[in-house]
Amino acid sequence: SLLDIVNGILDISKIESGKLEIVSTEYSTKKVFDELVALTRARLGDKPLDFRVSIDPTLPPYLYGDYVRLKQVILNLLTNAVKYTKEGYIEFKVSTVKKDGICRIIASVEDSGIGIENNKIDKLFTKFERFDLEKNITIEGTGLGLAITKRLVEMMNGKINVQSQFGQGSIFVVNIPQKIKTL
Repeated sequence: SLLDIVNGILDISKIESGKLEIVSTEYSTKKVFDELVALTRARLGDKPLDFRVSIDPTLPPYLYGDYVRLKQVILNLLTNAVKYTKEGYIEFKVSTVKKDGICRIIASVEDSGIGIENNKIDKLFTKFERFDLEKNITIEGTGLGLAITKRLVEMMNGKINVQSQFGQGSIFVVNIPQKIKTL
């Protein structure tokens, strides 16, 4: 937890100073998404959650982009879903749109968790912003995760959206373009 906090502070500092760079390399999509699923399953622990996974079978086997930051973005959404969902489900879907050598990865994380009040959604991506601290006192976090996530998505020329119903759950969707690597 302490390492996550320190890394979050370092990331936001690098982003704000313009020192964080997107470093693109070739990567195996299977490896990246298998790791994301394994890490999320480990974080579930003994929570009675149905973890549903659906990954587009037409996802190219190799892409070119910053897979470290891609993983960081998606893992943060999955981790938040685990943190704020006590029972029910978390659904992780990956779909793609391919055109002109670009694969748009569309990753969605839906949960049946606590949800977010409409009047607080605008502040969701503000650094150090945490909601209902008195109700969520046992949930770890600095309020940096979604601020970093949004900035990383934007740095990768992507988009992030959220829909939520308070008391019923949320769905976060990221849309990130990556170059298709042909063998």
